[in-house]
Amino acid sequence: MAVRRRGLTGVAAGVAMAVTAGVFAGPAFAGESGGGHGDRHRATQRAMEAAVNDEAPGVTVQVKDRRGAWDSAAGIGDVERQTPRGAHDHYRIGSISKMFLSTVLLQLVAEGELSLDDTVGRWLPGVVEGNGHDGDRITVRRLLNHTSGIYDVLTDPGFQDAVFTEKFLAHRYDTWTPEQHVAIAMRHEPDFEPGKDWHYSNTNYILAGMIIEKVTGETYADEIRRRIIEPLELSGTSVPPSTEFGLPTPSSRAYMKLSKAPDARTHDVTELNPSMMGASGGMISNSADLNVFNTALLRGKLLPKKQLAEMKKTVPQEEGNDDEGYGLGLVSRTTKCGKVVWGNGGDVHGSTTMMLSSEDGRHALAANFNSMEGDLYAILNAEFCGK
Repeated sequence: MAVRRRGLTGVAAGVAMAVTAGVFAGPAFAGESGGGHGDRHRATQRAMEAAVNDEAPGVTVQVKDRRGAWDSAAGIGDVERQTPRGAHDHYRIGSISKMFLSTVLLQLVAEGELSLDDTVGRWLPGVVEGNGHDGDRITVRRLLNHTSGIYDVLTDPGFQDAVFTEKFLAHRYDTWTPEQHVAIAMRHEPDFEPGKDWHYSNTNYILAGMIIEKVTGETYADEIRRRIIEPLELSGTSVPPSTEFGLPTPSSRAYMKLSKAPDARTHDVTELNPSMMGASGGMISNSADLNVFNTALLRGKLLPKKQLAEMKKTVPQEEGNDDEGYGLGLVSRTTKCGKVVWGNGGDVHGSTTMMLSSEDGRHALAANFNSMEGDLYAILNAEFCGK
């Protein structure tokens, strides 16, 4: 769940995330593991500690490379108790959920159950209609690479008011259905003609989840579990139902402001109904599982070569910006030292996550802040460039 303006993660329009100075003061280092590999990741640890501040209370990271896994954390996990961030925390992964969803759809393509060139109208007749939207002109591919032009439900003023203001506190446990999300989006005109531009829209992946259910007769959550979570033994990863509001242990608390007012207070937003994001960003995981998933995907363990190649066909996210490309739920990113890494990122209430790996899967990083702030790119560049 994210409104993507630039980079791998973005903050919902109009939402202020700054926190009161001094609230998150506390220990900067929460421990590490990995068989004495910390020296090789010293620049990464420094970047983590430098990134922790009043707006970004804590960060947790895992790096996997040829020498094994390195787990570390910095900052605060629970402000009230002043406990440190955990190196093995679970957290909400937001739009990284899209990568799981896209993988399932591409598996179905490989099995001949549907085509990337199928229209949304074929699978969901009458769903994408109104105010210029036409599902018969939008392909599955255009959903997955955000070239559909479909309006993003997250930018609807009513949705913003209910979810990204103080009203969230009264509505955090409300259930949202995919049909509700799409209906809200259909009240607005599309952003552009299908295939004519690029614009991030969470509605695209709400629809992708609905298509998975139409094709398979099972929920997208069940398909993700059966096809990805169970085969890869991702014990810390889940697609929580709308009746589960919290995070599994171990985990830290999640924080954000729900107002742009200078004196706005910081709220604990850990508990919420994941149907608020649905298929576009409702999953939970941890850094170790994210690295397993990303590297397995890039090494061809989840998709045949043809479908993986399709997933890696990227389109520019911004005109004139060649540093990032968006494929079919898979993003490419060029580091400051010119290395290209692959994965995705996501943000959701009180959680900002990055999951990136070298193309061969031999060097992977997953990191999370328990706020919607934090310099993830500094950590990325420190790990992959040593600075």
